[in-house]
Amino acid sequence: MARDLSPEVERLMRSREVNTKKKAALCSIRIVRKVPDLAENFMGLAASLLKEKHHGVLISAIQLCTELCKASKDSLEYLRKNCIEGLARILRDVSNRSYAPEYDVSGIVDPFLHIRVLKLLRILGQGDADCSEYMNDILAQVATKTESNKNAGNAILYECVQTIMGIEATSGLRVLAINILGRFLSNRDNNIRYVALNMLMRAITVDALAVQRHRTTILECVKDADASIRKRALELVYLLVNDTNVKPLTKELIDYLNIADPDFIGDLTVNICSIVEKFSQEKLWYLDQMFNVLSLAGNHVKDDICHALIVVLSNTSELQGYSVRSLYKALQEYGKQGSLVRVAVWCIGEYGEMLVNNVGMLDGEEPIKVTESDAVDAVEVALNRYSADMTTGAMCLVALLKLSSRFPLTSERIKQIVAQNKGNVVLELQQRSIEFTSIIQRHQSIRSSLLERMPVLDEASYLVKRATATQSTISADKIAPTVTPGSLKLPNGVAKPTSAPLADLLDFSSDGAPASTVASTTTPNDFLQDLLGIGGVSSSTTGVTSTASTDILMDLLSIGSSPSQNGTPVTDFRHPGQESKPVPGVPEAVDLLGSLSPAESKPTPVVPKDMDLLDGLSSNTSISGHENTTHPSITAFQSATLKITFDFKMKLGNPRETTIHATFTNLTSSTFTDFIFQAAVPKFIQLRLDPASGNTVPANGSGSVTQGLNITNNQQGQKPLAMRIRMSYKVNGEDRLEQGQVSNFPSGL
Repeated sequence: MARDLSPEVERLMRSREVNTKKKAALCSIRIVRKVPDLAENFMGLAASLLKEKHHGVLISAIQLCTELCKASKDSLEYLRKNCIEGLARILRDVSNRSYAPEYDVSGIVDPFLHIRVLKLLRILGQGDADCSEYMNDILAQVATKTESNKNAGNAILYECVQTIMGIEATSGLRVLAINILGRFLSNRDNNIRYVALNMLMRAITVDALAVQRHRTTILECVKDADASIRKRALELVYLLVNDTNVKPLTKELIDYLNIADPDFIGDLTVNICSIVEKFSQEKLWYLDQMFNVLSLAGNHVKDDICHALIVVLSNTSELQGYSVRSLYKALQEYGKQGSLVRVAVWCIGEYGEMLVNNVGMLDGEEPIKVTESDAVDAVEVALNRYSADMTTGAMCLVALLKLSSRFPLTSERIKQIVAQNKGNVVLELQQRSIEFTSIIQRHQSIRSSLLERMPVLDEASYLVKRATATQSTISADKIAPTVTPGSLKLPNGVAKPTSAPLADLLDFSSDGAPASTVASTTTPNDFLQDLLGIGGVSSSTTGVTSTASTDILMDLLSIGSSPSQNGTPVTDFRHPGQESKPVPGVPEAVDLLGSLSPAESKPTPVVPKDMDLLDGLSSNTSISGHENTTHPSITAFQSATLKITFDFKMKLGNPRETTIHATFTNLTSSTFTDFIFQAAVPKFIQLRLDPASGNTVPANGSGSVTQGLNITNNQQGQKPLAMRIRMSYKVNGEDRLEQGQVSNFPSGL
């Protein structure tokens, strides 16, 4: 029907009657939408209608031109050549025209025609430098002459800005457009401010310097009462931040945390932390800003941000004293901020002696007087306040245990504080309280070595793994990016990507689907745990929950593990003094740290009352549990260059668990450097590699490197242990690789 009627509509568009022309133009718009092939029939007629004086006809003609531009490229090129001059004339006439009652809207002559022309100019000028140059003058005239005190004028100015930013305009014209948006930000109308912020977010990619001039006004919008304006302004501020203005902008945002609405603090905190992490060039400035955020909005700071802060703290030894003092002072004033409490308690536990002795004072820093008792008081207050929070409570108990070693005079008081949680309703805190009390009371000889300061965490490796974990969260199916060999110096016992495939290492003839271990982890979170050396265990096939989803901060602070790793733990909830009744078929619990007072424990028929698995250990003894050597050593691997021996120790009460002590000996006259040991086992075996004692193996057997392996054979007695191993190292800068299979494990493992 459109094809049949098209010639008649064309004839009507040539009519002398104004209303007929207008109706025919509107009809032709529908025809072009239905049948784009007919667009070329209306190009000449549309251009001729732009010479009309009647605004109704002009608006219809401009709308027809807009549809023609969308319908075909030929129409677009034709209108660029034949309509730019006419459109500029229309816009100039309507802008300069005096008051016309029939077209007046709030003192503006026909704002609808203004906007239609500007939209068509934007389409014609986009990507065409010649057309854009021709319309620069008229756009500048509209931008400067249109009044902004009326809503109709603001609508024209906004459309003018969109056109300027959409064409190949000159830099001066773009600055003029951005200044108009800056004036919009001072308008009382929320809608005008919101569209201005939206336009500025697009304009910042075109002329960031011009947008920067309105930074102060944009910051004021962050404090606006309207929630949508606040969020949009915050997003724009984040885009405005660069290396030169990061400090003043961050200070403004942190100051606003004091008065921000509770609903907005979460978004504001996330953006501030992201800005500080992204643009910090000085460790001291980074720490100061993070401490301020923790103090003012600690309840909104996520665990991964706290973890990143702890990694930085462990790597900046020169600022550890300053940090623990700053956090101690913040803790006194802002003790209700959860993340602040966790980070502060961790620092006090690690660097408590620096706090008391004012170690590492910076220039201009005022010393503070803190006694050993004051440090213990701070942790005790936090423990009492967060006694029902497992994460914070466990961190407080660990900090108290460490302070008992750093401050021997407070040991007795700390023991009493810890012992108060023996009846805590949170099982994790109850267990820690019982075990820590036993350590303080009965194991003086090993306490100092047990409670040594946490080793420095590899900051570069953590940042890579954090980015990998973030990417895997966004797309669970996407494989995490690998680390280029040589880009990071990884500690021994941690996977290092190699060019050779791991398929050879994992090739077992007895099992078709082996499980990879630390050498090749299956998820980014497991890889992070391995990298940080915090005891990640590869998932088994028995239904035990994988540690991939374990909270990173809890892993770092050793407070995320379940009391039981095999099966479901039986929890006995009862009031103090209430006698517990045995459950049929369930053995009674064994006290792993020795007998406690009669109120907290009772003798069992299976284990002697005074048995303690930490008894008899000297201060230099490895604290990995009570072990009995039940199997002879074996030579697991030997070549002309390298010899590996395995010593075995069985876990008491669990024959499936075996600890292997591997010793690597160099048989050549050249030193091995960058030594890395990798291992893989079948899927029914769980394997965890502990960090090695070093990565340099001396020549001629004059020394050795040792490393611990923890193995759990879930089919012990049915299938023997099997393991493939790979050793990579450098000799005089040249890479070497050796591998083999260990099959001579003692029977019964």
